[in-house]
Amino acid sequence: MKLSTKGRYAVTAMMDLAIHDHQGPVTLADISQCQGISLSYLEQLFAKLRKEGLVEGVRGPGGGYRLGRPASQISIAEIINAVDENIDVTRCLGNKDCHGGEKCLTHQLWEDLSQRLYEFLDNLTLANFINRPEIREVSRRQDTIASRIATMFPPRPVIGSTANL
Repeated sequence: MKLSTKGRYAVTAMMDLAIHDHQGPVTLADISQCQGISLSYLEQLFAKLRKEGLVEGVRGPGGGYRLGRPASQISIAEIINAVDENIDVTRCLGNKDCHGGEKCLTHQLWEDLSQRLYEFLDNLTLANFINRPEIREVSRRQDTIASRIATMFPPRPVIGSTANL
């Protein structure tokens, strides 16, 4: 299985959101700055995440995004599926036509592995992961760096931008 940038960024952004959710709505600009993900790419991902109910937008001053459900109720598999990623390691994407239109010799092996990967990711919630001490330490380091950058380069308001939602 090769998880594309889309899946990786969605999980990373959701982890950042889950870590900071207790502070109130989080802007995509803040996630973009902390995680080094393009703001326009985050807007596309969050449209899909919002559609699946994993996040909700908060309008107005101090607005941004917050989790659509508690972090303990959002699995990593849900996030990956929400952005149209496929958790499948078969060469044929589960179509069973990997060898001249028929199943290949190792199809069942890869299908079983795909199922186990999905189960692993489905049993791993945002809360499970963000409560790990090493994850908290990385988050503190990123927040420190981001706040230093924000001090040096304050953001300019952009008319018509959806950066805060």
